[in-house]
Amino acid sequence: MSILITSVKPYGGEPTDIAIDGGRIVPHVDNPDTTIDGSGLIALPGLVDLHTHLREPGKEDAETVLTGSQSAARGGYTCVHAMANTQPVADNAGVVEQVWNLGRQAGYTEVVPIGAVTVGQEGTALAELGAMASSAAGVRIFSDDGMCVHDPLLMRRALEYVKSFNGIIAQHAQEPRLTEGAQMNEGVVSAELGLPGWPAVAEEAIIARDILLAEHVGSRLHVCHLSTKGSVELVRWAKSRGVNVTAEVTPHHLMLTDELVRSYDPVYKVNPPLRTEADVKAVRDGLADGTIDIVGTDHAPHTAEHKCAEWTAAAMGMVGMETALAIVIEAMKDHDFDWHDVARVMSSRPAEISGLTTHGSLDTGAAANIVLIDPAADVTIEPNDHATLGRNNPFKGFKVDTQVVHTFLYGAHVVRNGELAEPHPISGGAHTWID
Repeated sequence: MSILITSVKPYGGEPTDIAIDGGRIVPHVDNPDTTIDGSGLIALPGLVDLHTHLREPGKEDAETVLTGSQSAARGGYTCVHAMANTQPVADNAGVVEQVWNLGRQAGYTEVVPIGAVTVGQEGTALAELGAMASSAAGVRIFSDDGMCVHDPLLMRRALEYVKSFNGIIAQHAQEPRLTEGAQMNEGVVSAELGLPGWPAVAEEAIIARDILLAEHVGSRLHVCHLSTKGSVELVRWAKSRGVNVTAEVTPHHLMLTDELVRSYDPVYKVNPPLRTEADVKAVRDGLADGTIDIVGTDHAPHTAEHKCAEWTAAAMGMVGMETALAIVIEAMKDHDFDWHDVARVMSSRPAEISGLTTHGSLDTGAAANIVLIDPAADVTIEPNDHATLGRNNPFKGFKVDTQVVHTFLYGAHVVRNGELAEPHPISGGAHTWID
């Protein structure tokens, strides 16, 4: 299938044509099978998410690999990394291969499993890291996300183990003894509401410890969903020392503050919690100056039963793959953030961290994983219209001016004019790692 996209603007630059043939970007095509008018649209490499909860296996009432993949494609993502906190936990080769195969069968986005660091995410013994790495899924990122690897000796051993195959430990930074019973950010608002507070130091203490461990071992550390000013400063310090650490921020931590908790609307309950205006400013600055490497959605769908409850009983988490791009652009408007920056933090840099060679580029010869965006749309976010099963999107009613129009997965047109098209099941060796 050959496709010609005419008069589109790569990275917001001058209008040009993009030709696709055989699943790759090519210099030109003669007599294309399909021609798409790209006038007024921006072309970016397909987005890559290093932090997604697809829930399957075990929690299919909240999300499935298929519905999560469809949601990702509508959000412009051509690759998502599925976190390990499924039931059973993805702590062995069998489960990660199941998730990997489900993603390939779904055919709307590439699904790369993340393996658990510890058995059952219980924090007592290392999971089968080597077996997952050598499986068909080729796992290279490991995380107990939702749980912190709080034992320093176990964390050191994990960092040492994955170093042999250039793997990454992605840490959910939360000191459990400092967050027992915590319901929201510890500060003025929590004091006024009388809700148990979640101190910033609970995140920062783990990040500081793990930076030192990563430096000592000489291994790769990734900080999940960083949320405080102090955390930004710690990562900046670590990078100045040459520590091999990367970090992510979520769209909601770039935009929302703990003041919203005054409504007691459980849609705003999330882990880590929404922080202060000063923290929001710090993470925006950190993303702009490169201290924070990427945006990860932390897409976390829940059923209404678990989310639509009184605040203290409600589950933590928000969905966001279909709105992430628009929210990031909105959040970064005051930082001279351009389309190249968007591509860097939402596509090329995540692909680089993960080791993907088939995502993150619009160069001739690259795999045709592409998103076309309308930068002058007039959209009101309505979660009921989204493909995800989760309705717990905190941006309901937000007006944004960015909309995904087309998504191409290995040259297949999986989202057309904003709507899901035919899937493109992935076969063969499409998923490739950098040695």
